[in-house]
Amino acid sequence: MFDVCNIQVMKPLLNQYGFHFSKAKGQNFLIAQWVPERIAEDAGVDEAAGVLEIGPGIGPLTQQLCLRAGKVCAVELDTRLKPILEMTVGEFSNLEIIWNDVLKLDIPALVAEKFSGLRPMACANLPYYITSDILTALLEAECFDSVTVMVQKEVAQRIAAKPGTADYSAFTVFCQYYAQPELLFDVPAGCFLPQPKVTSAVICLRVRKERPWQIDSEELFFRTVRASFAMRRKTLQNGLAAGFPELGKAGAGEVIAACGFASDVRGETLDIAGFAALSNEINRRRRHG
Repeated sequence: MFDVCNIQVMKPLLNQYGFHFSKAKGQNFLIAQWVPERIAEDAGVDEAAGVLEIGPGIGPLTQQLCLRAGKVCAVELDTRLKPILEMTVGEFSNLEIIWNDVLKLDIPALVAEKFSGLRPMACANLPYYITSDILTALLEAECFDSVTVMVQKEVAQRIAAKPGTADYSAFTVFCQYYAQPELLFDVPAGCFLPQPKVTSAVICLRVRKERPWQIDSEELFFRTVRASFAMRRKTLQNGLAAGFPELGKAGAGEVIAACGFASDVRGETLDIAGFAALSNEINRRRRHG
C-alpha cells in the first residue's frame, strides 16, 4: 500500500504528475499517518459500514476507510488527482470515486443507491472555507448514522458549545438539532503540507434517531434561532422584534413572557428546548391571529 503520508514518497509522485496544491480549494494534505488511522478508528468504521468520504485528496483517509469499511464512496472535485488516486488507492475493490461537487449531488439518493444493506456514515477532512456548507448538506440529508469530520478547531468548539458560552451560535443549535457532537482529538498544524496557520480538530456528530423536542414548524424554529443570535449584544426581545417585524417589540416581549423567560433574557443563553418553546409560541400566535 502506498505510504501517502510519507512526504519522501509523495513528493516525487506529485511532481511526476505536475500537481500543485490549490489554495482556492483549501488543499492541505496529511503527512502524519496516525491522524487518518485514528479518524477511521474513532469514527467506528467497520465492515458493516458504507462510508461517504468528501474530498479524498491524495488518499490517506481513503486508505484507512477502505481497510475497514464494507464500501467507500469518495467524492472529489479536483480531477487533477485522478492519476495520483489511481496509484494510492487503486488497489481497493470496495472503493468508488465520484468526480463531482458533493454540494451538487442528491446525497440521500446517492447513499440509498451505493450503501444498500450497510450502515451509512460520512467522513471527511473538510477544507476550511466550505466547512459549514458541507456539514449543513450532510446533516440535512438525514441519511447517515454519524458524520465524522476534521475541521478548524474553532469550528469544532462552536459545534460542541454549550448555551451561554462565547462559542455558542446559531450554527451550534443547527448541528445539535440534528446530531450529538463529540470532540475526538486535536490535529496540530505540523501534520499537514502545506502547513495551515491554525490547529484542526476531529469531531464526530452522531445523528439523532429521535429529537426530544416538540417543534411545530422546523422552518419557524430555525428562523427563531437566527433572529435570537442576530443581535448578540442585545436582549432576545430586540432580536425577535427585528427577526419578526410582524410581532413588534411588544409582541416579542409577550412571546418571551408566555414561555416563562425573563424580559431581559439573551438568546445565546437558551437551549434547543427554549428555542422550540419560542417558535411554537410564535406559531400559535400566528394561527390565532
